[in-house]
Amino acid sequence: MILPIKTIKDSVIAYCAHIGADPMLVQAAGGNVSWKDGATLWVKASGTWLANAAREEIFVAVELTHLQRAIAEGDFDVSPRVCGKSSLRPSIETLLHAMMPHKVVVHLHPVEILARLVRSNSEEEIISLVGESLRWLSVSYFRPGAELARGIYESMKRAGDIDVVFLRNHGVVVGGASVEEVDDILRRLTNTFNTQPHKGTGNNSNIPRSDEIEELGYQLTSNQEVNNLIWDQRFFEHLKTDWALYPDHVVFLGPKAFCFDCTDDFISSLVHAEYLPELVFVRCVGVFEHRKISESQKAQIQCYKDVMSRQSPNERLNPLTNENITQLLNWEAETYRIQISLE
Repeated sequence: MILPIKTIKDSVIAYCAHIGADPMLVQAAGGNVSWKDGATLWVKASGTWLANAAREEIFVAVELTHLQRAIAEGDFDVSPRVCGKSSLRPSIETLLHAMMPHKVVVHLHPVEILARLVRSNSEEEIISLVGESLRWLSVSYFRPGAELARGIYESMKRAGDIDVVFLRNHGVVVGGASVEEVDDILRRLTNTFNTQPHKGTGNNSNIPRSDEIEELGYQLTSNQEVNNLIWDQRFFEHLKTDWALYPDHVVFLGPKAFCFDCTDDFISSLVHAEYLPELVFVRCVGVFEHRKISESQKAQIQCYKDVMSRQSPNERLNPLTNENITQLLNWEAETYRIQISLE
């Protein structure tokens, strides 16, 4: 419950710390939040964690009117002008926040909503579940940043006044006059989109210790929920065909899953490899983590598990294309975000 706080800044910071601690709403450095103060837009800095809002500076001030003028002129490659001497870099989604007319704007990747947005029939499901209960629009997948901002702007011109934007294969944007208003909408959506997860079954208690695997720097993950991915044949096949479902997953965990049918294949394939992936999936054996894996990457595989466990056995998903993936991985803005989030 959000308690009354004196200033909009205090209210936003408290809210960010609150939702940032909930992995069903926020995963590691994912998501961004903003509020408007006259001609200034305060937006979360790239690579920072919402969960840390109450104990470190994660927001940066930029000139709002400068961005709004550029957007009106169709310039979506405009660089935000930072106010003051902050060393923080504004979120890659700053334009998205600037174009929304609301006082407070929240962009997150809530699991319950994301689980629907990766499906082939996501548009139909939104219509069925939300209907006219909210002012909303849905946009196709665009690369985060300028391309996404342009796509949303063009859709908003046609749709008129809206408070919610569903981003296919990405997340949701919610705008409101206050933190309380945004929170109410977000709660309504997550409750409406709620899906009972499939827990899966698995047992890795008798997996023998492997010196070869340990020498490669791997150990079995202690996250039994993630381990269930490889005990369920349906989940294991999705790892091969539906790995790249949304941007943060690809950016932090790479373009493909490393799947093997047995530990011998795992060892022989990677023993002389120049690149060792953070995660390896061995059918009916386990999910192995490399010692270099970060907390951000652990959060992303947990999110993937949460999203996949909410899909029915015959659900048709809509993974990102090879072109989408290449754009994400060859992008300086995302390289910077990863670097900052790992520090």
